[in-house]
Order: sequence, then structure tokens, then C-alpha cells
Amino acid sequence: MNEKKKKRSAGFTLVEVMVTMVIIGMLATIVVINVLPMISKAKSEKARIDINRLRQAVEYYNLDTNSFPESLEDLLRAQPGSDNRARPEGYIESLPDDPWGNPYLYAYPGEYGRFDIWSYGADGTEGGEGNDADITSWQN
Repeated sequence: MNEKKKKRSAGFTLVEVMVTMVIIGMLATIVVINVLPMISKAKSEKARIDINRLRQAVEYYNLDTNSFPESLEDLLRAQPGSDNRARPEGYIESLPDDPWGNPYLYAYPGEYGRFDIWSYGADGTEGGEGNDADITSWQN
């Protein structure tokens, strides 16, 4: 009779498996609810940091050359044979894309300042709220 008891208690019951699956599902739901908003906030914060870094590079360019770059690409390195006083190594190692994969936009002269740098946010179009809100150099 002891052999029959051993065979019955060797595995998991359907109820035990179902309870485990429900607990895992509840934990996954809690993680998703708490983590997803943080990812969106982190992307917006990264865009603000990138814009500030680009803004500083433009200011350094202006200090050295007494002019503003025509595009953000001008921050990468001075053109061979150019007679301006820009640093040959450039002012930024590479141009980042915004966290949503779009290039940052630049305007000189700017509408809101001497120059403007901005990203259209997650939706890639002007305006929006929340995660889709524009991130700009003039509102940082």
C-alpha cells in the first residue's frame, strides 16, 4: 500500500499548476503596470539630456567661430580647407537620434531663441500631450 501512495504524490496536481500560473500572471501584471510608464518617462528625459548636450555644443561652436552652425552636422568636425576657427575634432562625437528613432531638429535663426533644437516626441508629429509631447530647447 505504501507504493501506491508514493506514486500518487510524485507530481503536481492541476490545481497547484493553475494557482502557480495565476500568481505569476498577477506578478507580471504588477510589473507591467509599474514599469511601462517609467520607460516612457525615461525616453523623454533622455531626449531632454540630448537636447541640452546639443545646445551646449552649438554654444561652444558659436564661441569658437563667432557664428552659429547652419545644421547640427556642422558640429561633427570642421570641413577640410575651411577657414573658420571651428575645432577640427568637432564639438560632438556623433549626432544622436531621439529615443523614438527620429533625428533632432535644428533651426537657426530660431523662432524662440537664437537657435532652436527640438524633438516631436513619440508620435513624430508637432504638438501632442504626454508621451507624444514635443521636447524643446526653449522649454527645458
